[in-house]
Amino acid sequence: MLSPSDIESLEREIVASVAPDRLVQIGDWLVPLDDGAIGRAKSAVPLVHDAGPAAIAEIEAAYAEAGLPPAFRLADVPGLTAARDALTRRGYAPHTPTVMKTGTAAGLAALSDDPAELLAQPDAAWLAAFTGQGFDPQEGERRVRNLTRSPDVLFAAVREGDRTTAVGVVSFGGGWAGVHGMRTAPDRRNQGLASRVLAAHGRAALARGVDRAALQVKEDNPARSLYRAAGFSYAWRYEYWARP
Repeated sequence: MLSPSDIESLEREIVASVAPDRLVQIGDWLVPLDDGAIGRAKSAVPLVHDAGPAAIAEIEAAYAEAGLPPAFRLADVPGLTAARDALTRRGYAPHTPTVMKTGTAAGLAALSDDPAELLAQPDAAWLAAFTGQGFDPQEGERRVRNLTRSPDVLFAAVREGDRTTAVGVVSFGGGWAGVHGMRTAPDRRNQGLASRVLAAHGRAALARGVDRAALQVKEDNPARSLYRAAGFSYAWRYEYWARP
């Protein structure tokens, strides 16, 4: 179980790591204002798991003033039932169920004795892997835009000859290491390359004295088994809320 202070620090790190164009706080809610491709960078999220619906109208007004569609990201926990009910009444519907998982940097580091290379900035080969076959290049470029603006981030790459075949991103903040952007070339999946990326993330975190780690994975993503192998466990499930 995460404490209320753990939940707040984790939610703040999640939003900071994807570097929205603007960020405001309204009551117990963080409201990132961004027109990019990352849902976490453009959806309001409560910092406490018992936030009520009173701020929803003010949050909608903030998005309207910024010329952006209002969106919310809510954990599926009892304390947010009133907020979810209020969004339903206002015409919102949930989508993209995602699982928040927490674990340790040591668990990540133990996944491989051959960790990926770490970069301070993504190079051309990293970008080619992130936006390559099987991925939407425009969406990928917009995601990279946000991630490279993150205040403290490293980029991991598995090199095979002159080709980069697996990549990932690790961010640091609030005492957490956050795992993002895990991608493996379609023809190199199930070869242990993601484990090498995660091991690099874990070692980088341990080198900074950070042992708490977190990640988000879509509910239907088969990679959840890899994260279980690293010792990550379920923290909560969340969904994005938007008007159709």
